[in-house]
Amino acid sequence: MDILLANPRGFCAGVTRAITIVERALEKFGAPVYVRHEVVHNRLVCDCLRARGAVFVEEVASVPVGGVLIFSAHGVPRAVRQEAGARGLKVFDATCPLVTKVHSEVRKMRGAAREVVMIGHRGHPEVEGTMGQCEDGMYLVETVADAAALAVQTPERLSYVTQTTLSMDDASKVVDALRRRFPEIRGPKKDDICYATQNRQNAVKRLAESCDLVIVVGSPNSSNSRRLREVAASMGVDACLVDSAGEIDPAWLAGKRRVGVTAGASAPENLVGAVVDRLVQLGCGPARALEGARETLNFPLPGELAS
Repeated sequence: MDILLANPRGFCAGVTRAITIVERALEKFGAPVYVRHEVVHNRLVCDCLRARGAVFVEEVASVPVGGVLIFSAHGVPRAVRQEAGARGLKVFDATCPLVTKVHSEVRKMRGAAREVVMIGHRGHPEVEGTMGQCEDGMYLVETVADAAALAVQTPERLSYVTQTTLSMDDASKVVDALRRRFPEIRGPKKDDICYATQNRQNAVKRLAESCDLVIVVGSPNSSNSRRLREVAASMGVDACLVDSAGEIDPAWLAGKRRVGVTAGASAPENLVGAVVDRLVQLGCGPARALEGARETLNFPLPGELAS
């Protein structure tokens, strides 16, 4: 059974930047360094950072006065920033710059007296951070049905933004539903779904065209990883999400001719290697990487941690 590797896969520039910020802060200030929420949604990455002295917290109040606090890649509400400042914490912002762009869009839209629809998944920290950029005038929509039932105050002055890690196809359906209900709604100048999400979803589609089983490496709480599994499954192939190679069930391979492997944007490449090794042990291989989009983008670190 052949193994095909999606390309690109794994870490994106925003995830690399966020992890590096935590590592550099630990080097510069020593342990403990506090991180609000998991810096990225991957169990292995967070466990490794914990072992080095990172402490993940959900409340700013859990950080001692004068401590070092890092905001996760998903972003935070404005109230969290204000609370951190009031407590005198030394703050480093690991929010992905593409999420920061969405925050800026929301503030500009509200500043222009426009109501804003946020398309995203309720409870996800990125959505909570974006919704928390304004005190009012925002609505959360998850599905086409939500869009059809939405009631707003000023339909003639309505805009929308999206969570950066959504399925492109699902987001497009919700946007279409919003446009049918609110013909004057305006979107951002540039699509909010990030380049890495788009590239990985395109890559998994190419993978699914050639495989009858797709394994996505990523943690269950990783939105972009779950979307990759859903995209592959929507194309009619068996698709599974695994946090590690040990979760692979040999029964998945029965009757399959070719297995594809990809990884969410927060999953490190060594996990992919371990999955491939496990598949080889089960009689698959060798592995061959498909052609795909080249990613060369890098995001700068905060000045104090840049050197």
